[in-house]
Amino acid sequence: MLEPDHKLHDQFLRLFMVHEPSLRVYVRSLLFTGEDESDVMQDVAVVLWRKFDPTLDSEAFCRWAFGVARMEVLTFRRDRARDRLQFSEDIYQLLSETVYEQSNHLEAERRALESCVKKLPEERKQLIQAAYAPGVQIDQMAAEMGKTAMALYKSLHRIRLTLIDCTRQVLAAEGR
Repeated sequence: MLEPDHKLHDQFLRLFMVHEPSLRVYVRSLLFTGEDESDVMQDVAVVLWRKFDPTLDSEAFCRWAFGVARMEVLTFRRDRARDRLQFSEDIYQLLSETVYEQSNHLEAERRALESCVKKLPEERKQLIQAAYAPGVQIDQMAAEMGKTAMALYKSLHRIRLTLIDCTRQVLAAEGR
C-alpha cells in the first residue's frame, strides 16, 4: 500500500470501528443466526471499504453504513429465500427502522455508562471489571475475597444502582 492508501485505510478503520457494534446489532436484529450475522457483516465491511468516501464525517458514514448493511441483509435474504422461516418485507422494514432509531440511543447509553464507570472509586471499578470478566464465577470470586457470595452480590447491586443513577443523569444532561 502506498502512504496515502494507509491514511485512507486508517480513516476508514476508525470510522468503521466506531460504528461496527451498532451495525452488528442492526444486522443481527434482521437475521436468524449469529452465523448469518457474521457472513453479512463480512460482506458489509467489504462493500464499505470498496466504496468508502473519505469526505464522509462520522454521522454521514453511520447513515451510509446502515444503508449498506440493510442492502446486504436484503441480498442475503433474497439468496436464501427458499428457507421456510422468512418474515414479510414489511416486518423487515419495521425492524430495520426500529433498530436504526435505537442504535443512537443505545450508543449514547453505552458512552454514558462508560463515563460513569470511570468516575467510580478505583476499588469499585476493579470489582465491577473483575465480576464481569468472561468466565468469572461469583462464588469463587467471593471466596477469594474472603466474602460470602451474597455479600458480593449486594456490593455489585449497590454499584449497579449507582451506575444506573449516574447514567440517567448523564443522559438527562445531554437531553436524551
